[in-house]
Amino acid sequence: MSDPPEPVLPGAPGVPEAMTPARLPVPAGPGRLLVLAVVFVCAACGLVYELELVALATYLVGDSVTQASVVLSVMVFAMGVGALLAKRLRCRAAVGFGAIEAGLALVGGCSAMALYACFAWFGQSRSALVGFSLAIGILIGAEVPLLMTLIQRVRRQDAGGAVADLFAADYVGALVGGLAFPFLLLPSFGQLTGALLTGGVNAVAGGVLVLWLFRRDLSGRARWALFAANALVLALLAAGTVLAAPFERAARQAVYGSSARVAVQTGIQEVVMTGGTGAGAGAGRGRKGSGGPLALYLDGRLRVSAENEFRYHEALVHPAMAGGPHRRVLVLGGGDGLAVREILHHRSVRSVTVVELDPGVLRLARTDPGLSRLNHRSLGDPRVHVVTADAFDWLRQQGLRGRRPAPYDVIVSDLPDPGIAACTKLYSQEFYGLAARLLAPDGRLVVHAGPPVERARLYWTVESTLRSVGLATVPYRLSGRPAGFSGGPDRTVDAAPPVDAEVPAARPAAGRDRYWGFVLAARHPPRFGLAPDAPPPAGLSREELQAGRRGEARDRMPGLPASTLMHPRYLD
Repeated sequence: MSDPPEPVLPGAPGVPEAMTPARLPVPAGPGRLLVLAVVFVCAACGLVYELELVALATYLVGDSVTQASVVLSVMVFAMGVGALLAKRLRCRAAVGFGAIEAGLALVGGCSAMALYACFAWFGQSRSALVGFSLAIGILIGAEVPLLMTLIQRVRRQDAGGAVADLFAADYVGALVGGLAFPFLLLPSFGQLTGALLTGGVNAVAGGVLVLWLFRRDLSGRARWALFAANALVLALLAAGTVLAAPFERAARQAVYGSSARVAVQTGIQEVVMTGGTGAGAGAGRGRKGSGGPLALYLDGRLRVSAENEFRYHEALVHPAMAGGPHRRVLVLGGGDGLAVREILHHRSVRSVTVVELDPGVLRLARTDPGLSRLNHRSLGDPRVHVVTADAFDWLRQQGLRGRRPAPYDVIVSDLPDPGIAACTKLYSQEFYGLAARLLAPDGRLVVHAGPPVERARLYWTVESTLRSVGLATVPYRLSGRPAGFSGGPDRTVDAAPPVDAEVPAARPAAGRDRYWGFVLAARHPPRFGLAPDAPPPAGLSREELQAGRRGEARDRMPGLPASTLMHPRYLD
C-alpha cells in the first residue's frame, strides 16, 4: 500500500533533491510504471552482458567452470562497490543515472568486440575479461540505488514496498534477459552483434527515462550533455554493428591465417577449416596456392591436421580392431569421418554406427571437398549409419529401450579432450558404464584419453575411470602430436597456429616428444597389436605400438580415483 506523499516545500532550505517530488510530464501512476519498465529493461541488459562475458570467455580461454566463476564473482563484488559509489550521486539521481546508463551501454555493448580483439591481436584476453567484468559490475551496481531514489521521487512509498516493486521488475527482467541470450540473441545475431544491440536498447531505455520523464530536473547544460553522450554512444554502437562482420573476418584471419576458408557457427561450436583445397592438399601434401594441408579447428582448438592425422586415427582404431571380431562397430564422436575411414579398411566390418552431436561437422565431412577427400567419403558408405545426438544421452536411451540392443564388437570413443569442462561427462564412470553395457562379451572399447606426458594425471584418471567399471585396460601412446592439438582446456593463439601455404613455419609441427594418449579396454585383458584383415597402416608399425605400450606401463600413476558426474576429477 502506498502512503500519501509527504508535503515538502519546494526550495525549502536544507532539502536535498532526493527528497523533493519530481516534476513529471505525466501523472505519478504512469511515471512510476515507466520507471519500473526501465528497471526491467536494464536488468535484462545487465544479465545479457554477464552471460555474454561468460560465453565469450569460455570460447576464447576455455574451462567454462573457471571462467564462469571468475566473471560472476568479480561482477558481484563490483556491484557492491558500485552501490556504495552511487550514494554520492543520489543528490542528482537523474543526471547520475543517465550518465551511468550511457557508460554501461557503451562498455557492455563493446565488451565482446574488445575481448575478441585482445585475443586475436594480443594473444590473451584474461586481463581484459577481469577488467570488463569489474567495470560492468560497478555500473550495474550503481543502477539500483539511483532507481530507488527516482521511483521515490515519482511518488513517496514505504521503503519495503518500493524495494519489493523495484526488485520484482529487476528479477523478471533478468529472467527475460537470461532466456533471450541463448534462444534469441546468440542464434540470431551472434555474440558481437548481439552485445552491440543490447547496448543500444540499454542506451535508449536510460535516455528515455532521464531526457523525457525527468527532463525538468535537468539544467539546460546537463540536458544537452546527456543528449550528446547518448547520441555518441548510439552512433558508436551502430558503427560497431555495421563493422561487426569485417571485424570478425579480420580477427579470424589474425588467429588462423589467410587460408581460413570455412568459418561457421553451427549452434554447437565454431568450426573453422584452413587449407585442404587443390589436389592432394587434403592428404597433407599441399601445393603452392592450395591453402596448405587441411586443418580443422573446433572452438579454436586444433582437432585435425592433415599432415599427421593418419597416425592419430590409425593408433586409435587399429589396436581395438585387432583384438577380436569387429563386424559391428560404434563410433562416439568422430563426425569428421576419419576414424570411420580407418574402420572401413577392415574387410569383415558389416556395420558402423556414428553418434555425433554436431550436424554442422557431419555436413562438412560429407560436402567439403578437402575433408571429404581426406576421409575417403567414408560417411557415404552404405555400411555406415549416422545418428545426430549427444553420445551420453544416446547410450542412456539404448539401455532404456524395452529390448536389449545388439552388442557392438568395438566401440571407438573419438571425443574432445577430457580437460574441457563441457566434455567431462563423456569421460565419467557413468558414461563408461553405459558404453560397457553395449559391448559384446569379447568386445573392446578404445578411448582417446588426452596427452599422457603433458597432463599425465588427467590421462591416468581416464584409465582409472575405465577400470572402475570392471574393464581391463591397456594404456598406450604415440608420438607426433602437433603442438596446437587440443590437449587441455585452455585456448590461446599459440594453440591455434595459423596455417598459411606461404608460411611453412605456420603449419602445425609434429613433435616427437609430444604424444597422443589412448586406452584400450575390455572385460578381459585385450590382445594388443594390428589386425590381419586390413592393409598395413601408413604411419604406424607394430614395433612403435609396442614401444608406446611399454612407455605407458613405466609411467603409470596408481591410486587415482575415478571421475564421476558428481565429482569430475579432470578439472582438479
